[in-house]
Amino acid sequence: MLEQVLEILKNAGVYAWEVTEMRTEGWEFYFIRHALDQNRAKRIYSLGIKVYQKIGEDKIGSAGAELPPTASSEEAKKLVANLAYQATLAPNKLYTLRKPSEAHAAHRDRVCVDVPAIAGDFLRTLKALPETETEDLNSYEIFASSATRRYLNSEGVDVTETYPESMAEVIVNARNGNHEIELYRMYESGSCDAAGLERDVKKAMAYGRDRLLAKPTPALGKADLILSGEDAIEVYAYFADRLDPAMICRRMSDWAIGKPIAEDVKGDRVTLTAKRELPNSSLNRAFDNEGSPIRDTVMLRDNVPEHFLGGRMFSCYMGLEDSFQPGNYAVAGGKQSEAELRKGKYLEAVEFSGFEVDSMTGDIFGEIRLAYWHDGETVTPVTGGSVSGNLRELLGELYLSAETVQYDNWSIPAVTKLNGVTVAGIE
Repeated sequence: MLEQVLEILKNAGVYAWEVTEMRTEGWEFYFIRHALDQNRAKRIYSLGIKVYQKIGEDKIGSAGAELPPTASSEEAKKLVANLAYQATLAPNKLYTLRKPSEAHAAHRDRVCVDVPAIAGDFLRTLKALPETETEDLNSYEIFASSATRRYLNSEGVDVTETYPESMAEVIVNARNGNHEIELYRMYESGSCDAAGLERDVKKAMAYGRDRLLAKPTPALGKADLILSGEDAIEVYAYFADRLDPAMICRRMSDWAIGKPIAEDVKGDRVTLTAKRELPNSSLNRAFDNEGSPIRDTVMLRDNVPEHFLGGRMFSCYMGLEDSFQPGNYAVAGGKQSEAELRKGKYLEAVEFSGFEVDSMTGDIFGEIRLAYWHDGETVTPVTGGSVSGNLRELLGELYLSAETVQYDNWSIPAVTKLNGVTVAGIE
């Protein structure tokens, strides 16, 4: 089908085109407690098509769709014709697709992904987790796959990548007398991060236990907030988003290369790096989904922007020919240890019903499901209430632990501390 589609595109009279072919093969396992309920193998094929039409001398439009695997040659021709028409309806300023480079010529595909070994690592890790009469695994599902992506465009780029894709969904139960709570977790990765999976499921069991003992969150007013889990990624995604050319061109970010993003900083300054690879990440790629080569690049160094990175269209508008869409990010640790940041009074929020940092305004909001109030002498699990603030205003007293931890495609400080967050309690 791919060769037929390429021939159709070449004869369709469109200005430019992109094709992405995906082949995914994998295993799936479904467990109740530790008993296998069912398992199956999967093989998935998809073909994405995107066409571009030049509109006048300085405009371009695009439209894309997925071609069904069972489509005939006539159906493929009809789809391309429809896309060619749709592309004329949404004009943008003219830009170009990625052209072949030395990175494309030098690339050699990693053609072997050991799916059975990856699935086995997940199984062994989850089965070995310590359980008690009050905290255990209700059920879990394991998905281990090998994905092969081939990207081609009308400029001559033709590159193939094979990589692992994995996921585990885990439901933890905790009970206390007649009361019981259920916590859901989803872990995405490339190959299995056994240590990270064990760490996070153990935490989930402890959080389930403590949630049953939690008291109402006190109305603390202004307080120091510690984030020690995956929700902290929202804080650092704020920095990555504001360094995206799309945000700059749309005037949703006022950051500029070489200009500090905050003044009068008492805490730690942020250094954010786009990474080609991180251990076990689900987004270890040599090229982004537009064929642009990915490389290690410092985006923000000590609160000073060095590179804007993002999609092809807005990167072209800014003259950023070597830009790309990052997959992995690493945030450097701060000056103090986790133990040092944990001194004094603070609220450590570990479970939210939702936690967000608005990329444009910096507004922070999270509804607390479980937190720990450290009053300097005792630690009390609490629930209810919310945290709020504005990251732009809080950057002066943002503190990062020297120790770091990885969650799939993000490596971040193990502890993130924001001083002066508003805590609305229910006590």
